[in-house]
Amino acid sequence: MSDSPEQKGLASDGEKGRLVVAISSRALFDLEEAHRIFEQQGLEAYARYQIERENEILGPGIAFPLVRKLLALNQALPPAGPKVEVILLSRNSSDTGLRVFNSIEHYGLEISRAVFTGGAPLSRYVRPFGADLFLSADPEDVRRALQEGVAAATILGGPGSPAEYTQTQELRIAFDGDAVIFGDEAERVTAEAGFDAFRLSEQAQAERPLSAGPFKGFLQALHLLQQALPSEHPPIRTALVTARSAPAHKRVILTLRHWGVRIDEALFLGGLDKGPFLAAFGADIFFDDQRGYVERAARHVPAGHVPHGVRNPS
Repeated sequence: MSDSPEQKGLASDGEKGRLVVAISSRALFDLEEAHRIFEQQGLEAYARYQIERENEILGPGIAFPLVRKLLALNQALPPAGPKVEVILLSRNSSDTGLRVFNSIEHYGLEISRAVFTGGAPLSRYVRPFGADLFLSADPEDVRRALQEGVAAATILGGPGSPAEYTQTQELRIAFDGDAVIFGDEAERVTAEAGFDAFRLSEQAQAERPLSAGPFKGFLQALHLLQQALPSEHPPIRTALVTARSAPAHKRVILTLRHWGVRIDEALFLGGLDKGPFLAAFGADIFFDDQRGYVERAARHVPAGHVPHGVRNPS
């Protein structure tokens, strides 16, 4: 399907001294009631609803705790080191989007750059900002961003309210491996020839690094931040949470070593439900390419569907 950032020739902005995350207003704030009015009554009713309530503060959305933790990293990073920037993208007009900016100011979020498209797709602006990651509630915007070579996911909520998601002070991000961090060549073998063929293929190619997936650049940008942060009690922790098990683990470990990328924890679950393990890790978000896995994970933690690879035909 889509090319990875490396295949597209898109340099991660982490290499330029900052991690850039673009996020839709529906992922950052609870806009579900407003969105329902838009779908049922149309644009005019939606605009009237938002303008009448522009001084009412929006509640946190699914990604709100993640964004707050991302921005808090700037307090721990050295002045001359890399920085984190969050960009707001919204299908509101500038007029109806005033409620969104009022809410940003209320919560003290350091977000100064924003785009209001008046109903047009958001994905066209993700790449010009140099985003390392795009999170949205709209699957089509996510697909288009992936096709542009940007790591992107459709975000789904965990249990309870967003305020209840955060279990730790650290930013904790978990990734599936195949078709997320890595390419989907191993999943293609499974889809075409079955699990036994996958196992034999991975054993035969254990010393050959996997190709880059759409989230390699984002993982590298996180790694650069980790290097700039204090080594004692680091505020970022990453985990690989995969259905792989031994002996298919070796190729994954050697690929990460070949890339020079740090993963703090690796869970090779051999097909077990990932949700309880993600809850135990305390993930602020988990990224997976298989929609079913994402929906099950979202019963425990916020999760993002990455519509990439053989499991997500275009």
